[in-house]
Amino acid sequence: MKLTRTAQINPALFGVIPLVNVLFLLLVFHALSSNFVLQPGISITLPFSTFALGPQHNTRIVTVTSAPAPAIYYRDEKFTFDGFAKQLASDRGRDRTLIVKADHDAPYSLVVKIMNQGLQSGYSVVLATSGESK
Repeated sequence: MKLTRTAQINPALFGVIPLVNVLFLLLVFHALSSNFVLQPGISITLPFSTFALGPQHNTRIVTVTSAPAPAIYYRDEKFTFDGFAKQLASDRGRDRTLIVKADHDAPYSLVVKIMNQGLQSGYSVVLATSGESK
């Protein structure tokens, strides 16, 4: 008795399966090797602006919160204004750009004091804003 196969194997599958496998591996490799744009730290609400400055490289970021007691965060550490001024003066680097990320309810006088301290220490100061209106 001779048995016959009822299911036919499509020869085109032998070319498509390796192609799908390679594309899947490229997708996984790209997903794992790409830089994720995450900004760890304190969650703040930036004020809205329609104007945008291009990306800045090798910057120092200062975050100002607007809790009942405003706080200054620099390099993932909480500082008083005097401690921040000393730390900023002691930092040396080639690129001297300071980005101030202040909550929209942060005290204006504190933001101006931080800007003045940055300018006094030789930094160019940039105020961070959000491109999305809330």
